[in-house]
Amino acid sequence: MIVEQRPVGPMKNFSYVIGCEKTNEGAIIDTGWDIDDLLFVARKYGLKITTIIQTHAHYDHIQKLPEAIEKTKARVLIHEKEPYQIEKATTHFKKIKDNDEVILGTLKLKFLHTPGHTSGSMCAFVERKLFSGDTLFVEGCGRVDLPGSNPEEMWHSLERLKKLPDDVEVYPGHDYGSVPHSTIGHEKKHNRFMKSSTKQEFFGFRL
Repeated sequence: MIVEQRPVGPMKNFSYVIGCEKTNEGAIIDTGWDIDDLLFVARKYGLKITTIIQTHAHYDHIQKLPEAIEKTKARVLIHEKEPYQIEKATTHFKKIKDNDEVILGTLKLKFLHTPGHTSGSMCAFVERKLFSGDTLFVEGCGRVDLPGSNPEEMWHSLERLKKLPDDVEVYPGHDYGSVPHSTIGHEKKHNRFMKSSTKQEFFGFRL
């Protein structure tokens, strides 16, 4: 599996290019800020981008989606509960439900609905790698005080992610931690939001 993490934009975002080495099918995860850079990475690995994955629809993660669709003609995967519309591009969209699986070459991507930061936030899980968007950061988690956010849903989403194996690699949507990516085991030990034993303790930290 090919994975390249790319810092993009002025808000410490990460976008990703992933791909199947056997079939050269590729995907972009989150289309904020710099599509040309992501397509450069795809060409470097000989990947054809057939899929775009949006972990959620905040501006800094999705603003270049129309350009990405125009340049790749790729299908767009976004959770069914995430409010987002784009003119002249509806035929490209595939609405995702919790636990849906999508094939990318020989890779099987499983999607976990992890609301809290937004109502339709989701993580992509493939080859023991979790692309966590703004649900889980290295040593942090997404804000829950924005329109569409819900702190109780975030608590339950993090509780769900805590059940993943410790060696699952975490690739977040922003570079807000001590390292660019980590593991579930690291987060369980060092992330105060993941360490919270009750909702009240979590609310005290996050709110």
